[in-house]
Amino acid sequence: MPALSEVIAALDALWPPERAEQWDAVGTVCGDPEAPVGRVLFAVDPVQEVVDEAVRLGADLLVTHHPLWLRGTTTVSAGTFKGRAVHTLIKHDIALHVAHTNADRADPGVSDALAGALDLRVTGPLVPDPTDPAGRRGLGRICAVDPPVKLAEFAERAAKRLPGTAQGIRVAGDPDRTIRTVAVCGGSGDSLFDEVRAAGVDAYVTADLRHHPASEAAQHSPLALVDAAHWATEWPWTEQAAAQLDEISDRHGWGLRTHVSRTVTDPWTAHAASPTPHSAHK
Repeated sequence: MPALSEVIAALDALWPPERAEQWDAVGTVCGDPEAPVGRVLFAVDPVQEVVDEAVRLGADLLVTHHPLWLRGTTTVSAGTFKGRAVHTLIKHDIALHVAHTNADRADPGVSDALAGALDLRVTGPLVPDPTDPAGRRGLGRICAVDPPVKLAEFAERAAKRLPGTAQGIRVAGDPDRTIRTVAVCGGSGDSLFDEVRAAGVDAYVTADLRHHPASEAAQHSPLALVDAAHWATEWPWTEQAAAQLDEISDRHGWGLRTHVSRTVTDPWTAHAASPTPHSAHK
């Protein structure tokens, strides 16, 4: 079996930490570099439910998309929920490694996985990485819909192919509008509306769309909006990432066993639909 340091080197080659945003917190949170790794679990969130899943699985390494901490901390006391996660990991000799915005920008990255889940053909990045001469890396992706479909049908596709959540899929736009081109951004994407409009696409698939940016986007142009749960738009990356590590393991003869967590860690747990969504009650 490879040492943790060897596996981390392979992961850093896939998602170089220097390509993460300056505010981000990526890399290895805990783990002995010399410890052997035979089983790896991929997940979106390093929450206690996922940590417990790694323990039950007998994993040696947990790889998550979201960081455990984005800001500094003065304690890892098991009396705090994040400290308890760290205690559980260390007690069971499980390392934790994070690939966040460095995985967003990668080729392939988080948005490639989202596009793949929606059966879209990627034509390029939405926000190209200026350090990539090939023009493949960057935030978000611009995609073609082959063949074109109506917005209502496209939204149904998203609802069926992305993991189910309490939110489901929110849609803004004419349901009969034909969708030929789509921009996608896994995770929170309402900071990219200028780039989406500049791309001239028919629809934008992302998560966490807030009222004012979405309202302004709808007033600005006929751009259709497809808003899914944050966790659901990033979960496809875990399958993609596991497949990438499988390929590396096969190449090196490591014999790793990779797993993908299907624990739903979206924080919203229920949805009560409004009986009359097109009218206001007094």
